[in-house]
Amino acid sequence: MEEKNNLRLIDANLNRLREGIRVVEDIFRYIYNDKNTALKLKNLRHKARTSNYTELLETRDVQNDVLRASIKSEQNRDNLNSILIANFKRAQESARVLEEFCKLISIEDSENFKYIRYELYILETVLTNITSNSK
Repeated sequence: MEEKNNLRLIDANLNRLREGIRVVEDIFRYIYNDKNTALKLKNLRHKARTSNYTELLETRDVQNDVLRASIKSEQNRDNLNSILIANFKRAQESARVLEEFCKLISIEDSENFKYIRYELYILETVLTNITSNSK
């Protein structure tokens, strides 16, 4: 049962990681027209994989997710910058969870998610440069 729950946690965080990266990627692609950053994010999103997709899918249980409902802070965004920050943080936090839990399964996968997390930290500085230059 513990292994199944671990796989369920990995599945949820893989989805969260890729979704967060995709939001940020699309903003850099369509709003900022920043091909270089969008491409880096796309490549990171494609690296966010494990080899046990079918096994993970078998553990997915969305109906019984005890925190499925959104909380107030998830429903409100003030501006584009708040969307970017929320999704960078979402992706970084998910990468950290994946880094830790993949240690139980694959050190290679764990190191991959560590790499993704640090790349997201670096790419987040691009956002800081864009927002400070637009003031």
